Amino acid sequence: MTIVELLERNSRDYGSDTALVEINPELPEDRRLTWREYELVQPTQRTSYRREITWSVFNEKANRFANVLLSRGIGRGDKVAILLMNCLEWLPIYFGVLKTGAMAVPLNFRYSSEEIKYCLELAEADALVFGPEFIGRVEEIADSISIKRLLIFVGDGCPSFAESYTSLSADCPSVNPGIPLSEEDYAAIYFSSGTTGFPKAILHRHRALMHSCIVEQKHHMQTREDVFLCIPPLYHTGAKMHWFGSLISGSKAVLLRGTRPEFILEAASKEKCSIVWLLVPWAQDILNALDRGELRLSDYELSSWRLMHIGAQPVPKSLIKHWLEYFPNHQYDTNYGLSESIGPGAVHLGLENISKVGAIGVPGYGWEVKIVDDSGSSVRPGEVGELVLKGAGVMVCYYRDPAATESALKDGWLYTGDMATQDEDGFIFLVDRKKDVIITGGENLYPVQIEDYIRGFEKVSDVAVIGLPDERLGEIAAAIVEIKKGYDCTEEELREFCRGLPRYKRPRRFIFAEVPRNATGKIEKPLLRKRYGAERLVLEQNIG
Repeated sequence: MTIVELLERNSRDYGSDTALVEINPELPEDRRLTWREYELVQPTQRTSYRREITWSVFNEKANRFANVLLSRGIGRGDKVAILLMNCLEWLPIYFGVLKTGAMAVPLNFRYSSEEIKYCLELAEADALVFGPEFIGRVEEIADSISIKRLLIFVGDGCPSFAESYTSLSADCPSVNPGIPLSEEDYAAIYFSSGTTGFPKAILHRHRALMHSCIVEQKHHMQTREDVFLCIPPLYHTGAKMHWFGSLISGSKAVLLRGTRPEFILEAASKEKCSIVWLLVPWAQDILNALDRGELRLSDYELSSWRLMHIGAQPVPKSLIKHWLEYFPNHQYDTNYGLSESIGPGAVHLGLENISKVGAIGVPGYGWEVKIVDDSGSSVRPGEVGELVLKGAGVMVCYYRDPAATESALKDGWLYTGDMATQDEDGFIFLVDRKKDVIITGGENLYPVQIEDYIRGFEKVSDVAVIGLPDERLGEIAAAIVEIKKGYDCTEEELREFCRGLPRYKRPRRFIFAEVPRNATGKIEKPLLRKRYGAERLVLEQNIG
């Protein structure tokens, strides 16, 4: 079975039930529209706080778009790039691509025009679907990109160099085009987060997408009564593969366009959400707003909310302890995965293991996990090694990059580049990215351990620890510290707090600044190393 068949099943069995809701809290709450109502109003009146579609309309939209592509000669083996902000059109377009036998190629909405062009050419894309936020970036490269077959614009006011999604879809039938698919067919190309330079293209089969559906439902036990609040961007495997739990269970999901604490709590309250996936910064923002009295839980109806889970980065113990003070009845889970392993679930904590907060957990459903040394041999419990994964969700390859593929895939195992350790109970703890390890005076420092400690200081909102070059020690640990709103903090206070760390782990330098994170919540450490490493070099040259 493929995920396309799941959509067909949901349309057949639950056709009149709500599948997707889009909420844009930046707009006034004056209208609540179904998709059909939205299409009937004039374009100038189409802004809406809330839109929704049923499973049958979802499937019809996917079929229409599939027939659009097929009418233009795009089908099996071709690639269709998707560059959209989260919206009600996103997933029907994704499924429409899959229904043709083509591959979907989601793009990061933060990409510059240069990065968009790079990814389109690397993936050998045959078409690009884009939204109004990207007109300028696409126009810059429209004449130079190799896509000549189809540029499709989703929204009102279609630019002259593209064709209108609405117009094209209106003229195509809503019946399933009937293209046969198997789990072994290629389904999608995702891109790595690009934290080490230009991103790599990751090729997955339909089998991997289906495996992700099963894993998500097994871990979080979605039923048709659940409502999933999806906040992260759908281009990323993390958001989409968590939504796959809604797909396989035939349950409703809410796409929230906005991450402010009040937006999240309001959406969870009004839509009776039962499952909410947060990134660490968003969870921390909610706690900070509650601590400051800017939000009151009594203003919201949150009795339906049963599960809060976090992924994409290590989760501080202090955050979850604080969370449970406000939400004592919440189930909690953390999920670990990579785009190369079709997103979250390769390792997960498990709802029953909250006593092990701090660990990323145990092997996920259908996954094998090892921690190995540089020779590929398993390390003993308590020793640090590289985390490697095996399962149906592992990528086929890095598309058009055999050298990178050979480095990452060995005997069926995916080498993640993450350093980890395992305790006597079998629970895995992330130590750090292999490339982020700081070697100072011959000692290995793992920044995540230092970051977790510093986040325990009440005045700290966020922190990133990086290595900066040092003539004597090779590298020193520098902490970029973001202070909570309304607090003052001195370097002396931080140094005093860090006396609780072993001497060699204490940061040698503190920098008060905002901690930059990408759209999936990961700290942009290459950017920090470049920024502050360059500053240090200039300073040393001036002193010299």
